[in-house]
Amino acid sequence: MWTPGINGDRPRHAWLREGVITAVALAMYLIGGAIDPDVGVAAPPPAPAFLLAAVSCAVLPPRHRLPRTAVAVTAGCGVLAPPLGLDFNPLLMVPAMVAVFSFAAHRETREVATAVAASAVLPAASSLLFGAGSWLESGTASTVVFPLLASAFGTAVRNRRAYLAAVEERARRAEESRESEARRRVAEERVRIARDLHDVVAHHITLVHAQASVAALFFDSRPDEARASLGQLTENTSSALDELRATVGLLRETGDRGAPLAPPPGLAELPALADSFRHAGLAVSVHRSGRARPLSPGADLTAHRIVQEALTNVTKHAGTGAARVDLAYGHDRLTITVTDDGRRADAAGDRPPGHGLIGMRERATAAGGRLSAGPRPEGGFRVAAELPLPPAREAAGTNTETGTAP
Repeated sequence: MWTPGINGDRPRHAWLREGVITAVALAMYLIGGAIDPDVGVAAPPPAPAFLLAAVSCAVLPPRHRLPRTAVAVTAGCGVLAPPLGLDFNPLLMVPAMVAVFSFAAHRETREVATAVAASAVLPAASSLLFGAGSWLESGTASTVVFPLLASAFGTAVRNRRAYLAAVEERARRAEESRESEARRRVAEERVRIARDLHDVVAHHITLVHAQASVAALFFDSRPDEARASLGQLTENTSSALDELRATVGLLRETGDRGAPLAPPPGLAELPALADSFRHAGLAVSVHRSGRARPLSPGADLTAHRIVQEALTNVTKHAGTGAARVDLAYGHDRLTITVTDDGRRADAAGDRPPGHGLIGMRERATAAGGRLSAGPRPEGGFRVAAELPLPPAREAAGTNTETGTAP
């Protein structure tokens, strides 16, 4: 179990670890204070050794909270050791090494250099001033190396911690990026399904309304035509249910079991689409020019939906009985144009604008094309979309078709 502590999470029983470190440092200092270079280990250590050992080791447990104080006190005890008669040796540097290691593990390089200078140079200078022998004879040169090693190990620990923290941060950001991308894809899929539902519902409801109006108009005077219109109404409602079932089926969970979804509609269904509008009273003529080439599945669906929505808008708003659909196959673009010569009620302010044009523009943009719409100078309304075509070599052998659909 972990509880918050100094410089990050520390074990709840960290006091035990600090106690062991302090006890070892105290023992090493007393052993170092008892060493006599001439006769070996003296027994017992002199009184100054106990005093300096107690002071230098007392600051080790709080060294994480007071790092500068710990370095200063241990360095000061090292400076006082030679004047008090203690021989300068590596064991007297153990408390200073612990303080320097902890300091280097949590501080920047510039501060670490200052701490190393205080812990190594000042005691060495004191040893040369108050000790016996030269720099080499007194062993001062080798003793100075130990604080340097402690700082090197502490710096290595700090760098490793920084590296692990950077790795964890990159992993966290990558996870957030994946989650953000997943949310974005879900939002895009929702918009796409909403566009499909809008197009399907608007198209079929418009046709049903038109056919029901025709049936009601001719119910008494022309019962055969009313009966035929009701038959077409039944077919359109069945088709609407099938398309809605296919579209809503995309929302099924992965583990659901159901019938295979029908392939999405494309320009191949354009004659059937035109016939459905003709039965609703809108005379639709389809004209093709250029060498016809198949579109990608996404662009093919987009082309079908744009024509469907444009003709639906003509039926609902134009107040005319005819519309024209032009498919112009170019080198790398298919241009789809839907025109009428009627007066649009929504453009005149009789009806608030809907989402049809917005959805068509979004579809064209998502497929890599563009769409424009607006009134024609000679009257009526025009919707024009450009969608990308695959390279001509991929459609080799396709016949050129120019003319008017029946």
